[in-house]
Amino acid sequence: MATQRQAAGTGAQGRDGEHFVVVFAGFHRPWATWIAHRLESHGHRVTLHRWDPRREVPLESSIDDLLLASGRILLVLSDWFFQLGPRREGEWSAALRGIVAAHAERFAAVNLTNRALLPATAVLEPVDLWSVGAQEAERRLLTRLGLPTGGARRPLPAGPGSRYPNDPPAVWGEVPRRNVRFTGRDDLLNGLQQHLMDAEQGTAVVTLLGMSGIGKTQMAAEYAHRFSSDYDVIWWINSDTRGTLRERLGELAPELGLISGSEPGERIRALHEALRRGDPYGRWLLIFDGWDDIESAEDMLPEGPGHVLITSRNRSWSDSRTTLVEIPGFDRHESTGYLMRRAPRLTAAEADEIAAELADIPLALVQAAAWLGESDMEVADYLRMVRDGELSELADQGGFDGVPRSSLTSWSILINRLREDQPHAVELLSLCAAFAPGRIPIGLVRHLPAAELPEGLGWLATDLAAWTRALDTLVNYSVVTRDTRSALAGEEPGPEQESVHMHRIVHDIVGRLTSPADRETHRHVVRSMLAAADPGNPQDSRLWPRYAELLPHLEPSGALTSRDARVQETVLNLLRYCFRSGEFRTGTALAEQVREHWSEFHPPEHPRMVELTTQQGNILRAYGHFRPAYELDRTLLERLRATPGHGGTRLMTATSCLAADQRYLGQYDEALQAQREVLETALELLGPDDYLTLLAQHNLGVGLRLLGRYTEAYEIDLETLRKRETLLRARHASTLVSAMACARDLRLMGRYRDALARQELGMRIHVQVLGPQHPQTLRARHNLLLCERRAGGLADMGGALASLLEQTEQVHGRRHYATIGLIVDHGNYAREHGDLAQAKDLIAEGEAGFRELLGPAHPISTGMLSNTGLILQAAGERSEALTMFEAALAGLTATLGPDHPWVLGCALNAAGGRNFTGRIESALELSRDTLRRSRHALGEDHPFTLSCEVALAMDLRGLREHEEAGKIEEDALQRLTRSLGAQHPHTLAARQRIRPYWDFEPYLG
Repeated sequence: MATQRQAAGTGAQGRDGEHFVVVFAGFHRPWATWIAHRLESHGHRVTLHRWDPRREVPLESSIDDLLLASGRILLVLSDWFFQLGPRREGEWSAALRGIVAAHAERFAAVNLTNRALLPATAVLEPVDLWSVGAQEAERRLLTRLGLPTGGARRPLPAGPGSRYPNDPPAVWGEVPRRNVRFTGRDDLLNGLQQHLMDAEQGTAVVTLLGMSGIGKTQMAAEYAHRFSSDYDVIWWINSDTRGTLRERLGELAPELGLISGSEPGERIRALHEALRRGDPYGRWLLIFDGWDDIESAEDMLPEGPGHVLITSRNRSWSDSRTTLVEIPGFDRHESTGYLMRRAPRLTAAEADEIAAELADIPLALVQAAAWLGESDMEVADYLRMVRDGELSELADQGGFDGVPRSSLTSWSILINRLREDQPHAVELLSLCAAFAPGRIPIGLVRHLPAAELPEGLGWLATDLAAWTRALDTLVNYSVVTRDTRSALAGEEPGPEQESVHMHRIVHDIVGRLTSPADRETHRHVVRSMLAAADPGNPQDSRLWPRYAELLPHLEPSGALTSRDARVQETVLNLLRYCFRSGEFRTGTALAEQVREHWSEFHPPEHPRMVELTTQQGNILRAYGHFRPAYELDRTLLERLRATPGHGGTRLMTATSCLAADQRYLGQYDEALQAQREVLETALELLGPDDYLTLLAQHNLGVGLRLLGRYTEAYEIDLETLRKRETLLRARHASTLVSAMACARDLRLMGRYRDALARQELGMRIHVQVLGPQHPQTLRARHNLLLCERRAGGLADMGGALASLLEQTEQVHGRRHYATIGLIVDHGNYAREHGDLAQAKDLIAEGEAGFRELLGPAHPISTGMLSNTGLILQAAGERSEALTMFEAALAGLTATLGPDHPWVLGCALNAAGGRNFTGRIESALELSRDTLRRSRHALGEDHPFTLSCEVALAMDLRGLREHEEAGKIEEDALQRLTRSLGAQHPHTLAARQRIRPYWDFEPYLG
């Protein structure tokens, strides 16, 4: 396959330049493209020719074909080049001494290896480019070709292939080591590169799809190495679980110098923005390996000028913005070439017979080649065992993703022969099978004391030489590959940090070939390893990468069924990690698994089950699954109350969890009563200054706020804040929560300036302590924007809301209650400032989201009807708007009572709707009643009360009661000017006699 590369520019200089054909093995494409780029910069024409002559074609004929091209032929040599075919050394030597020597003036060569080449290559006088810098390599290249080295260069763009291959990309992210035995796939790789380069910005996403063992990961890794000079950033992301995917993706952010925080959502948002802008690098490649669970794909996939490569078995990627590339088995010549290179004793006929038997599946060929290359077994004997189905009962068990019986038998032969010859290697291999497939932190076993290991396995921790030999054996036989990436930054690499990668097919086969007794022994060891590796502090975000590494191995190791106290505490810590890190979906599934297993040996009131319920409820609640959390917590509380001896803090915690559920479900009165019980118990058992007492006090403030009792909530929150500042200090996360609660109270009390001043300070500390994208920081920023809106500041409020919505969606997803609440506030602002189309879409989305999440009878779902009414009213559909206002008013009155601020807000809108539809007397009656109730509930100087006065004046004026209207209007204007200022939007609107309205800000607590 030849590719002509014309020199930049035109004219005499281009015509005077020489023509070179650069001949290379696909493995060395980066060098070939760099050589072409350098020659073109000196005014020469270059044709790239990837060369892989078929074994059945005589080598002399293939070289003769090269001579048909015009110009000189430059061979890019390495030991890999002479394995093409493959061909015997004598055949190469004969061709070099014959055809090449006869045309020596046409041929030249560069050498890319420090290993000895064939003696006959001396005729080519290859110049060594190994381990020299770019300038020296260019000088040697030009000198060998007899070209001047000091001439002026043509400026060429720094495009694909222009970087010197010995200079790695600026960021290189744990791409697997290059497989020096990688075979074939040249057309697939070249087509993949061409597609990515030609794709429009934002569409360069390709998914390599295929069955297990077909070579998807190897192809992705080879693409990264082969085309590394096309990119400035290459980042590999193990995507077996959502947790590891998010952690690994987020780790790219600090590598690009974006942020230093540890929270994954914060990093991912900043990373996506940087990748979208192409700043600091526009030429980036992200590789998501093993991404089968695609539920959150749209949130994770970046956009921008770079490229994305995915490997997966999930055909549902066809519904996403990606191009699918089906990865087939090897072509037959690729299969035989690989077998003969790995096991040189094989003849072409034998290699063809083996490839046919194994259906050209790469993983099966890797194993067969490794075994036949390392052992002296006759090919006929090997094929007989494969065909006779030795240990072929594996195939009858099913579950091997379409892998042929012959391949399974071949793996069985290898593992059972290793069991005879290398018992330590098989013990280590069986231990790996007690982990989950994929990346396995096998080095953790060396942290265990030998006394804690079962008899016969003590060597794993004490005999480093045996450990090294066993691991080397497994690598040599291609059973596992090494992965030395450390889980935590700052750890020195060594045996304790060593990891391997085990293919899922190999993992399954080894597990089924291990005896039940040995399997349980190895699972016990892994459980002990996981407990020993538990950092013990899931609240510390710096330790989250270690927890993400441990999480996939809980189930296969049997940790979920373990009765060991240390293992159970590790399981609980991983649930706490899921809650703290925002891995709610993973945590929900894990908690349900743990409950299913622990229920077999723990009664529901056991301390471990109580703690499990607490963590499961926390995760469900944070995930927005309020009803399941409520049922879980209610059942536990009823059981604890009915069982003697379960009072005290355990009962207090269960009551607190149920109160939280009730708040989210809109059962505000019941929640407040339960929370008062919690606080009373905490004060009695723990005292006023305990952490749990202050948490109970804070939650009491939340309950009062939801009931519209803002002044009482503020008094509670202020007391909690002062105590937390003393006991926990001002920069503690819980102290920041209390400060945010106080700011929220002040805003709802109508003290907008005080609220804004407090929240501005809290916002700065949130960013410093937790980072800009932490979920709590996002809540603080949301509250800050609401404070700024009520205070009448911030010119670009719409832009700020849109930016925050994007960040919140990145962290929580579009359907999370925090995101939906922000969607509503953004829609309210858009309507208020004239963008009715955007407002209509946002409010409709918000109303549907809350209705789906909370049900139609929840106070928030009901209150949303009022926002929908404001949209209809702005669109001129006044009768329909009034229907919405009246429905919201009736519904909230029934659930919250007539004096709740939300009810008063609905009444204000309903009075306006009645006025606009000509029902002036009815509007006046409702306005008088609303003003009276607002004065009682919120105070005479509250901005909402003053809005009620303005509305009443308008209704009076509509009935020609001008004297009373004037007095009420004047009083409202004076109070608004005094409390908010003459230039505040509320004051200006009142002076202009614009009908006041109330938009609903949904708040779940």
